Amino acid sequence: MVTGYMLSSAATASVPAATGIAGYAWVLLALPSLGALVLLVGGRRTDAWGHLLGCATVIAAFCYGLALFLSTTGLPPESRVQDLHLYSWLPVNALQVDFGLRIDPLSLTFVLLITGVGALIHVYSIGYMDTDRDRRRFFGYLNLFVASMLLLVLGNGFVTLYLGWEGVGLASYLLIGWYQNRPSAATAAKKAFLMNRVGDVGLALAIFLMFRYLGTTQYTEVFARAGELPSGALLAITLLLLLGACGKSGQFPLQAWLPDAMEGPTPVSALIHAATMVTAGVYLIARANPIYNLSADGRLLVMVIGVVTLMIGCIIGCAYDDIKKVLAYSTVSQIGYMILAVGLGPFGYALGIMHLLTHGFFKAGLFLGAGSVMHGMHDEVDMRRMGGLARYMPITTATFGLAYLAIIGFPGLSGYWSKDAIVEAAFGQPGWHGWVFGGLALVGVGLTAFYMTRLFLLTFFGEKRWENLTTEDGRAYHPHESGPVMTVPMIILAVGSVAAGAFFAVGERLARWLAPSLGTLEVSEQGPLNAAGVSVLSIVFMVVGVALAWLLVGRRPVPVVRPARVSAVVTAARKDLYANAINEALVARPGVWLARALVYVDNKGVDGMVNGTAALLGGSSGRMRRLQTGFVRSYALSMLGGSILVIAALLAVRYG
Repeated sequence: MVTGYMLSSAATASVPAATGIAGYAWVLLALPSLGALVLLVGGRRTDAWGHLLGCATVIAAFCYGLALFLSTTGLPPESRVQDLHLYSWLPVNALQVDFGLRIDPLSLTFVLLITGVGALIHVYSIGYMDTDRDRRRFFGYLNLFVASMLLLVLGNGFVTLYLGWEGVGLASYLLIGWYQNRPSAATAAKKAFLMNRVGDVGLALAIFLMFRYLGTTQYTEVFARAGELPSGALLAITLLLLLGACGKSGQFPLQAWLPDAMEGPTPVSALIHAATMVTAGVYLIARANPIYNLSADGRLLVMVIGVVTLMIGCIIGCAYDDIKKVLAYSTVSQIGYMILAVGLGPFGYALGIMHLLTHGFFKAGLFLGAGSVMHGMHDEVDMRRMGGLARYMPITTATFGLAYLAIIGFPGLSGYWSKDAIVEAAFGQPGWHGWVFGGLALVGVGLTAFYMTRLFLLTFFGEKRWENLTTEDGRAYHPHESGPVMTVPMIILAVGSVAAGAFFAVGERLARWLAPSLGTLEVSEQGPLNAAGVSVLSIVFMVVGVALAWLLVGRRPVPVVRPARVSAVVTAARKDLYANAINEALVARPGVWLARALVYVDNKGVDGMVNGTAALLGGSSGRMRRLQTGFVRSYALSMLGGSILVIAALLAVRYG
């Protein structure tokens, strides 16, 4: 554990200035930002070619990011961390915040993921959004999203990260609520925005504490001086950073917004759930690894949140019939694995990033495959109204199938290398930690295999349940394969779903590449099970999950209408384990009551005092005004009365 911290600290103690091609890394931000500006300001004049510009900017950013990555691989590990200073952003007395970029293995890994998968989703969107009259604006929002995410991962300080963090929140709000004529979409966008604000407050408070105790928010100074933090402040910062991660990555207890984000177009779901927004929390904790290495309690809570969330996602994913909702809760679960991994500290930072990368391939492939199914089924999302689509959509079935095998951890595919490594590392923890975290992660493997096999069978195999059905507007279903502009990105992602895991894992290639940013990946031998035993158990649990799904939906006829009578567990899962009801009871409703009470106090108390004072003065002045009659005898009488009172007072003082 000490080794990982020392290497990471050494990498941040004195960071050299960026040179060569890295000196122009600002181009990564400028390209999608310029695309967003042109598309959102240019208006209808850009309709004819706006989608092409949106794709070109992200593809160009990927090409530049790849060139930057290749230029860095030839450097020695200690030279792979560079800072690019752009300008002094907030020079306010003691608060000195520079706007700059950090070019290191961690940020470059995210750059390639964001721009690579993002470019494929942009290209896919050309076909998916073909009939939308506002397609140009949609691509502008996508460009804004990518630019914000790049700023988040490239910023060289926590304040710069926070700027990108908020930009991602804004762009996601615009994309989730794209279908503005649907009340459900508007509600989902607002819900995502508000729940993310809860996490954002945690991140902001963590930054405030860093400045309070260290006098800086820049990565280099914060990480080098993290050991100076008092134990209470250190724990508070780790917990507040975790709160920020929970909000952005949809982790317990702030996971309820993530499934509702399915109200946006399917490319948005792929972009948010696969490679970008939901991975921001994982990036935050991994980036702050020098801080978490100093707090065992902070890492323990990260692990608890991760394992609780992965179980919540798995349980709820087993009960839904909406294909996008199942994939959404699958994302909740898989991000839980990543959070569990980074909570393991030097034993899991690199593993969490590896699963994040493989997840970017197979989850994007799953969402784009679901979008292809919807495209050929008049936007139908109910799997009970599907079935037998493999014959009509062979490319979608094949690419979706490879992504499905990857996510369940089929031996040799991407998920096998990344997810099983996390399970193994969790079992490697000493004492009860190994049994609890490793055991629950293993149960998650079986549940993932069950609900994903159920989804795959209900959608592509079995009876053609759609044959005698019609859509809500009376149209018959005519499933068909999507065009090349949609299938080619799916094929590329399927290749990544198959090969990416082995590429990253063999020879610890990814872990060694990330070592200057995350420290050396350590292996624990203190756990209750060895690596071979964990691997065998993972395969057994996966096979059991697949077999159960086959017995329940593969061999039996599936009714089009959901059965009314189900178990209490299924009922709870279909109600999101009452997460929305709990949030309503503990947060939303008390918040409304508090707001109403404050309004009452403001109206009757504050305003009442102000208005009462004004009424008192107004009434008193009105009554006093009546004394001004204009008659001399009245004024003389007043003067006489006053004189008598003054004389009486003087006599009282003299003889009293």
